[in-house]
Amino acid sequence: MIRLKDIKASYGQKITLDNINYSFLDGKITAIVGMNGCGKSTLLKTIVGLMSPLSGQVFIDNQDIKLLSDQKRAQQIAYLPQNRNIPVISVGRMVLHGRFPYLSYPRRYKKEDYEITNHAMERIGILELKDRNMAELSGGERQKVYLAMALAQETKTILLDEPTTFLDINYQLEILKLLTDLRNEGKTVISVLHDIGAALTVADQLVVMQAGKILMSGAPDEIYDSGILEQVFHIKEHCFFDEHKKKHYYFTFQSE
Repeated sequence: MIRLKDIKASYGQKITLDNINYSFLDGKITAIVGMNGCGKSTLLKTIVGLMSPLSGQVFIDNQDIKLLSDQKRAQQIAYLPQNRNIPVISVGRMVLHGRFPYLSYPRRYKKEDYEITNHAMERIGILELKDRNMAELSGGERQKVYLAMALAQETKTILLDEPTTFLDINYQLEILKLLTDLRNEGKTVISVLHDIGAALTVADQLVVMQAGKILMSGAPDEIYDSGILEQVFHIKEHCFFDEHKKKHYYFTFQSE
């Protein structure tokens, strides 16, 4: 379990996280939502150890992450940032990077590493891209490569920062389906999601942030019924059920 205790963080003089206390559910999808600049990405970076909080502690299975080496931390949490440079490297070599936390000096891949990498690519559906260069891929294909790399890392927890942003709708749906599949396989998934409707649809738990604080957390229906999304995003929320009794969400301006 990942637990945050009294976390306070800043960029320069600006406080970006203010007294955050939260425990993420194991084996579930938690979606973090909120307006731009509210601290969502900072929260992920703090969890994974890329940012050191001004005060407070981050625990992984009751261990303070400050006491874990970078290698040990990477064996427990995989992190996919929102933006990254596109390396001039093959897909297979990129996914193989997920095995770095398990390499000892000198860094030489073993047969097991290649097998795990191939299985991850097959699992995500990109094995046929293995020899393609990353620079030749579409945004959706690259995002699937990064997800395969995280899968090859064999961690219990995967953190993602807006994994569907700027992707075509078919890739958005495919990535969201992959996240639910990983949850169903026992992974803990923590993701910042820009699409509120998608967050309500795929997540088991939502965390609503504003100005560096967690305003509310709960199951999707609880969050929807509370009206907190209307308050934070200045929108009007709506839902309907399709012929299969599946709930769908959409939003309009509050004036409509």
